[in-house]
Amino acid sequence: MLYLVGLGLGDAKDITVKGLEAVRRCRRVYLEAYTSVLTVGKEALEEFYGKELILADREMVEQEAGSILKEAGVGDVAFLVVGDPFGATTHSDLVLRAVKLGIPYKVIHNASIMNAVGCCGLQLYNFGETVSIVFWTDTWKPESFFDKIAKNRQNGMHTLCLLDIKVKEQSLENLMKGRKIYEPPRYMSVCQAAEQLLAIIQNRRVQGEETEVTEDTTCVGLARVGAPDQRIASGTLRQMATVELGGPLHSLIVTGTMHPLELEMLKLFSVDSSSLGKNAFQKST
Repeated sequence: MLYLVGLGLGDAKDITVKGLEAVRRCRRVYLEAYTSVLTVGKEALEEFYGKELILADREMVEQEAGSILKEAGVGDVAFLVVGDPFGATTHSDLVLRAVKLGIPYKVIHNASIMNAVGCCGLQLYNFGETVSIVFWTDTWKPESFFDKIAKNRQNGMHTLCLLDIKVKEQSLENLMKGRKIYEPPRYMSVCQAAEQLLAIIQNRRVQGEETEVTEDTTCVGLARVGAPDQRIASGTLRQMATVELGGPLHSLIVTGTMHPLELEMLKLFSVDSSSLGKNAFQKST
């Protein structure tokens, strides 16, 4: 049996009872370590679970998934995922491969950022398509995510922006030379994401375009959701470019049309209450 077990958002104790029972009866336990990260280290998980964990980075999952599935064909294997198991398409691929090999699987769900963003007071059913904001480079500055945010906003929907993480990445030089040398981990912050959005707005204006999202659009920055030191800040996009929310992981929400109750909730976290809501789209009760 292959178990896909969601670990939740914060620390070792966020695993469900059902998930913990599955982990403890498995002969091999893999910890997926590239689509997200927990606020605690692998050692803390091992101590609480009473199991040795095998760190499964992108390289292992993409190149050695066959060996993981082979083990699941002869015994119980757990694949641990931060948040919920289906928060990333990689894990759907693992399920499909297991089915093709005739290996039974079981999914044990948990909380993820996709539903925990409700902590800021925005109602989950008012969210549109989720987007990912990636780190720009000197030669690669994609803007496609901005168009999806604009479309959501046109439809009155909020947009959850998942911010880029770079774990075990190689420089172009090391990649070309085949050297297994990796760059230090990087995690995009709310202010970095906001700066990129502001740059896109400026680019579009230069091209004569009126953008759906502006510097004064109400946004929400979230950091370490589910952890004891969780941080939430609401304000304009311009303000999000200056807000400091501490360590990873961060997420950004660009709001759409807001119910008065949503706006009231956001005021609990406002950077500057005098500016919040002035440019917010509101709907009547």
